[in-house]
Amino acid sequence: MSRTPTRGHVRVKTARNRTAASARWLERQLNDPYVRRAKAEGYRSRAAYKLLELDERFALLKGVTRVIDLGIAPGGWAQVVRRRVPKAAIVGIDLLPVDPIDGVTIFEMDFMDDAAPALLAETMGGKADLVMSDMAANTVGHAQTDHLRTMGLVEAGAYFASDVLRPGGAFLAKVLAGGADNDLVALLKRLFTTVKHAKPPASRKDSSEWYVIAQGFKGVPAIPPDEG
Repeated sequence: MSRTPTRGHVRVKTARNRTAASARWLERQLNDPYVRRAKAEGYRSRAAYKLLELDERFALLKGVTRVIDLGIAPGGWAQVVRRRVPKAAIVGIDLLPVDPIDGVTIFEMDFMDDAAPALLAETMGGKADLVMSDMAANTVGHAQTDHLRTMGLVEAGAYFASDVLRPGGAFLAKVLAGGADNDLVALLKRLFTTVKHAKPPASRKDSSEWYVIAQGFKGVPAIPPDEG
């Protein structure tokens, strides 16, 4: 790999089998302070700092005893919970294989599997205090389609949360293009007492990602339209 430092900035040149786009991505990674900090502090991804910053603002981890991490890979968010609330029961689920994390139970399965809510709740020994999701749907390069697919994933996460949260619990999820759309906000307001949006400093400025923070679960599970 060819690196040309310029006033502390690492510049990556294109090389055989490396496209200009991949070179730009690698250069951004090498110069990202959150990436360097994550490596130094033992977090699996820079995304850990998004949760840390959101927790500072919304006290999401205060007093939690059971936490579910939807789409846990690679595990940075679960690491944050483990460090901040070491006695909490943490369960993660993902379609992808995830390297073990001490103190975290991980299932390789789809969270939309009918068996998932009961399995995760049973594993934790009760209802969750927090359901968190840093998932985004696989992109196809068409902005409107990508947005709709990710919003559908967040909506599915909200229905899942309504099955597994205790009254008063919270739901945190990644959304795109400035926040949740009207239908999703309406759903969350039916389920929770407060619904807010935030973009933590660790989220890149050029990224369209935001986060929706729904707190104060009202205790009534929502029924998806196709089941009502």
